[in-house]
Amino acid sequence: MMTRPQQGRTHRLTRPSIAIAAAVAVTAGVVAAAPDAKTAEPTPKLSLIAASKSVTLDSWKEDPGVYLDLGTYLTSENGAFELKVTRKSYKDPVVATQVLRKGKKTTSKALPAGLVKDFSGLPDFAQVSVTNAAGKTVLKQNEAFCPNNASGRIRPDAPANSKYPQSCPVNPFTLGSVWGVENGWASNTYAGYYSKPVKLAAGTYTAKIAVTKKYRDLFGIANKPQTVKVTVRERSWDDEESAAAAAPRGAARKSAAGHAGHGAGHEGHGKASEAPAASAGHGAHAAHGAPARTEAPAARTTGAGPTFNVGHGPYPPAPPALPWALKKESLQRQAFSAAKVGDRSGQTDGSRQAPGARPNAKRPTGKATVPDVPKPDLRSLPAYGITVSDGYEEVPGKDYLAFSANVWNAGPAKLVVDGFRSPGKKLMDAYQYFYDAKGKQVGYTPTGTMEWDPRPGHEHWHFTDFASYRLLKADKKESVRSGKEAFCLANTDAVDYTVKNANWHPDNTDLSTACGQENSISVREVLDVGSGDTYTQDLPGQSFDITNLPNGTYYIQVLANPENRLKETNHKNNSALRKVVLGGKKGARTVKVPAHDLVNAN
Repeated sequence: MMTRPQQGRTHRLTRPSIAIAAAVAVTAGVVAAAPDAKTAEPTPKLSLIAASKSVTLDSWKEDPGVYLDLGTYLTSENGAFELKVTRKSYKDPVVATQVLRKGKKTTSKALPAGLVKDFSGLPDFAQVSVTNAAGKTVLKQNEAFCPNNASGRIRPDAPANSKYPQSCPVNPFTLGSVWGVENGWASNTYAGYYSKPVKLAAGTYTAKIAVTKKYRDLFGIANKPQTVKVTVRERSWDDEESAAAAAPRGAARKSAAGHAGHGAGHEGHGKASEAPAASAGHGAHAAHGAPARTEAPAARTTGAGPTFNVGHGPYPPAPPALPWALKKESLQRQAFSAAKVGDRSGQTDGSRQAPGARPNAKRPTGKATVPDVPKPDLRSLPAYGITVSDGYEEVPGKDYLAFSANVWNAGPAKLVVDGFRSPGKKLMDAYQYFYDAKGKQVGYTPTGTMEWDPRPGHEHWHFTDFASYRLLKADKKESVRSGKEAFCLANTDAVDYTVKNANWHPDNTDLSTACGQENSISVREVLDVGSGDTYTQDLPGQSFDITNLPNGTYYIQVLANPENRLKETNHKNNSALRKVVLGGKKGARTVKVPAHDLVNAN
């Protein structure tokens, strides 16, 4: 069965290559040249700069279109540019506030109502116009801007690291986010691979990039558009392969490395997938064929393309800005190639393969205690990415309702669970750990087991009874229960980075190393404060068998900590419901998904 993952946790955005970053520093030197400017103004001084006066962009014959990464950046001087974006509930609109810091004093300024509609960035921030060699305008469009986009320092005395997250979340049920450009840093204005490619024939062009007037007025940005010469060259993956095959062995290796290096320069946009796409499926039935990239059901800058991996899911991550090099290969090879591209130190846009936190060397000893210290607060998001399908030839005559689900941690403490296996045992014994305000472990309690899940698309250790999925009838009584109740925990989505103790730079954001291997003796799984764990609808267990259910209204229930085995601050907010209406007939079932308050996203 072919499934369609929908919107996901994080806006996967490009990071600049070393060469581009160096160019930013050189170009921005002019901005930092006036030493008195740092203290003359109480608010951040924002400027639009271009890293280079010219860029070369590729258009691939097999995947025509040019990605307009023109190398323009927004710089912030005299302080950090910081925005807090929140909504009180799904019944309330998204609001944005600028946070101004001067020494120990913090003030805030509300931005105009309706300026932002979601958490993916500032809409219509930059205006891009492109003229050809004859002076004719061939393209004019506005683009959104995520301040957390690929960033780098513009002067040597700037902070070594940015305190801000390096992604903008796009899960439709995000509750809060923080966007920022660190003081003395610059953030790429390009929307990343998730911008649609534009049609430009091979040749030379001139691009003009400007901040739109409403943002110039709002943030005091000077009206200084940047001009960049653009060379578009046409390339073919088939030609690259032929040239590599015909070249001597060393030259072929060099050619391949150069091609891969271009993608590595941009670095991966999506996190490494749990398994190749060919192994996807619901229960016993697997996905069919390679999913084609189709139009996203959200704003084009959100990165919500349905074929991109946006949580636990076998689809490959979104490829770098040179997509065909990865698309040309099979999806299995693509997944591994993209994972290598994304595995770099400092990459914190959700695509990195951060190692899972190490478990204790030995299982805890002494009396189990649950001390009076901060604990996690597990909450569920309403289901999304909802679709129906039959079982195809694997399970003929069956109909399934598939969905994506997320359980997140509202804090104020992270959830830490260790699993230990006795030699020869199939199950690990699981323990939850507790920490004081200084991070010292002060207690633990047994909390069930971990089991090895051998199914394609998983193949790692799952903590049992973390969540439960149930399909409720119109009267909200249980009708069908999903077989999946065991999970590998990872911080796949930034759900609310405005809650107390939210970690803007969580460690394990994918499944590459966080959940162990079949021969692991121990595993540590962590769900950090502010982050959630998405399981996409293309995984085994992420569906209900609706073959014999009558048409009508139902509710998908995502229930966190169903047996209350985990110790948390509040057990009354663990359930979330999403209304669905089933229709059609056997073998051709349909589903309608009404808006959830103001969130009209499936």
